Amino acid sequence: MFSLFSAYPTFMIFLGVAIAMVITMVLMPAWIRFLKTSHIGQQVRADGPQSHLVKQGTPTMGGVIMLIAVIVFTLLASVGAPTAELWLLLGATVATGILGLIDDASKVAHERSLGLTPKAKLIGQFLIAAVFVLVAVNLLGIKPTVEIPFVATLDLGVLTTVVPVGEGIAIPWLYLIYCLILLVGLCNAVNLTDGLDGLAAGTVMVVMLVMAAIAFRAGVLEPALFAGALAGACIGFLWFNSHPADIFMGDTGSLALGMALGCLAVVTKTEFVVIIIGGLFVAEALSVMIQVFYYKKTKKRIFLMAPLHHHFEKKGWSETKVVVRFWIVSGMLAACGFVLYFATTLGA
Repeated sequence: MFSLFSAYPTFMIFLGVAIAMVITMVLMPAWIRFLKTSHIGQQVRADGPQSHLVKQGTPTMGGVIMLIAVIVFTLLASVGAPTAELWLLLGATVATGILGLIDDASKVAHERSLGLTPKAKLIGQFLIAAVFVLVAVNLLGIKPTVEIPFVATLDLGVLTTVVPVGEGIAIPWLYLIYCLILLVGLCNAVNLTDGLDGLAAGTVMVVMLVMAAIAFRAGVLEPALFAGALAGACIGFLWFNSHPADIFMGDTGSLALGMALGCLAVVTKTEFVVIIIGGLFVAEALSVMIQVFYYKKTKKRIFLMAPLHHHFEKKGWSETKVVVRFWIVSGMLAACGFVLYFATTLGA
């Protein structure tokens, strides 16, 4: 199958979208029935919008099926020709999904909206991100640089220490720190975005399609295949997650998707441009940070409620209107990021 990919890469990327979508749509109904009979449902924030209280008990952990769809297609596509890039991307994504699954299971077991402690989740995310970056630099040969389009290429590998283990492990400290902030930041930003029916799945779908196009343009075809499969899984999940949602992806899905986005940025060398491509996620995260900081200083709120999508709900927008408009904004930002990346690669 991978020989077919090398001969017809565009076809295979679209095939990845289609197969992951179909697998998700086929498996999800049975998963929903299992979750309902097992009484595994979402625990809604008590301080959230009152309109969300009806979502209490809605099946969660839909991200399990999304990850299964991506894993199945990745294994099918890799038969006979496994690549380090593909396995590393898949490993980091699945590991983060497992972390999210533990968090979701804790919420259900204790019947509360908070699962693992924030400290525990952050430690897990930082460990996964650190392993990914160090393997990417040492095994895949990823350069420890950050390219700012039309400005400069920052070499963050200047401060590099070699640990005498075997042949040595290069640890580019500045690049590692930057990537840790980026990967963990995106991981939690997508998680914060997952607050309305169809919001996270729809925005991630758009972003992953753009990342697939960037990976294809960069000539790293396996990551393009991976991004396409993630987009397909999001499309399939949207069938069941559209308002009113039959199931939520939970932290199993949102944390994994956020980590996958950050890891794709490292592999495609878009560590700066991804901030624009995923600008909606960045805005959601910043709204929470600004709200918390300003409230601690003044005991007043800038937003009616954070994250940002709840602010617009409080202003009177319907849930569907918020979701669709955020999809549009996400598409615009992703398109701007792609155009910026494409312009910098002309003539390359």
